Amino acid sequence: MLAHARVNWLILKTSIEERLIYRGDFAFATLVRFLPIVTLVYLWGAIYRVGIDSPRGEMNGYTYENMVVYYLLVMVGRAFSSMPGLASGIARDVRDGTIKKYLTQPVDMLGYLFWARVAHKLVYYVVAIGPFALVFWLCRAYLPDWPDTFTTVAFFSSLALGFLFGFLLEALLGLVAFWFLEVSSLLFIYMMFNYFLSGHMIPLDWLGEFGVWVQYLPFKYLAYFPAAIVLGKFTHAELVRELTIEFAWVVCLLIANRVAFARGVRRYGAFGG
Repeated sequence: MLAHARVNWLILKTSIEERLIYRGDFAFATLVRFLPIVTLVYLWGAIYRVGIDSPRGEMNGYTYENMVVYYLLVMVGRAFSSMPGLASGIARDVRDGTIKKYLTQPVDMLGYLFWARVAHKLVYYVVAIGPFALVFWLCRAYLPDWPDTFTTVAFFSSLALGFLFGFLLEALLGLVAFWFLEVSSLLFIYMMFNYFLSGHMIPLDWLGEFGVWVQYLPFKYLAYFPAAIVLGKFTHAELVRELTIEFAWVVCLLIANRVAFARGVRRYGAFGG
């Protein structure tokens, strides 16, 4: 157990050192990623007809200020749940035989990728805190009052669970490569559905009756759910229920990943050095 913990710590430490080499890229990419918010501020301003002589209305339970804050919070949620390159990296390792290094060495592939991704996110958060703070400060007039302690804890819990959910979902998609030679089309389809069903495009509340069914899907935990918590869309009882459901999804995905990896390895064949 102690040896296993030391291995994990070594993976985390080494990965952090590797990621710190690109700290400037992290900061610049984060700042650039917020540039679409400028467009969204003007876009939703036009939709709500915000002006000096026009009142700010409400659409589907969202004011203009709510919409700006929603997209800011969605970006925070996506900073935790998005796993760029994870699924495609696993698929590439399976396809070109690189995955053999996990099969011939006493290192669990999923465990290694998890701690490497934790390192990636830690460095990203530390470096990106400046751009995040700047953008939120510039939009401070739109921000609502900070919620109560229970809701705050639920918000940060949703971010942590969102990270686990996003990692396990992307890893499972990557493991499909054990059965299919090319999964790029599958990943493209997944990204399209993810962008819409997670609430990244528009709040799920705006989808009417269809949105009610969409919220039964787990994709909302990737973006919509953390933002909706801060905007007060859930009662305390609903937060407990939703976090419990999200945790259950994480457990199911963890089991699915372990089963898929074990069965995939049994049918896997690689040749050469």
